[in-house]
Amino acid sequence: MPPIPNLIFILGGARSGKSDYALELARQLAGDQPVLFVATAQAGDAEMAERIARHRTERPDHWQTLEAPRQVGEAIARCLAQATPSPAVIVLDCLTLLVSNVLFASEDAETEPYATIQARLDAEVQALLATARAANRPLIVVSNEVGLGIVPLGRISRVYQDLIGRANRQVATAAEQAIFLLAGIPLDLKGLGVRWTTTDADGNG
Repeated sequence: MPPIPNLIFILGGARSGKSDYALELARQLAGDQPVLFVATAQAGDAEMAERIARHRTERPDHWQTLEAPRQVGEAIARCLAQATPSPAVIVLDCLTLLVSNVLFASEDAETEPYATIQARLDAEVQALLATARAANRPLIVVSNEVGLGIVPLGRISRVYQDLIGRANRQVATAAEQAIFLLAGIPLDLKGLGVRWTTTDADGNG
């Protein structure tokens, strides 16, 4: 399947500059037009609430904010149908927290079969990609790369790492552009001149 036009995937480690890059790119693409910022974070404690509030102040006043911890594709589609004025650019920050929200959607996450969680996540990601294909405007998706370190000891941490890797691969494969932020420096992953053809974009490895 061809890449989704205007789907831009931005990946990086913690404090790599990926969110700043995404916001600046959105400003450049939108100009004076509104941007829809889709936040997947949930204020589970005072520190997270403070962080969310701080990040909100960093965005221009004329940007719209949509809080969607899950069912993000559907939430974006509803917003685009109702928003006036319609946003010129969409920023989803971030896929990593969306995966966490999907993982812990069940009270039995610690013991829930991996295949069940994977199916729930796949449905979430495919709905997001369907919305991206229909949006007809840039959609910037931000995510963390968490697979470059050691494999975690606990089962739930390993499941989380695996799920994020799976979601990242799905979105990166579908995206027209994929940018990796390394120490604040953007690298164009799809412009490096190396192509690996596979039918298993969702698989292991």
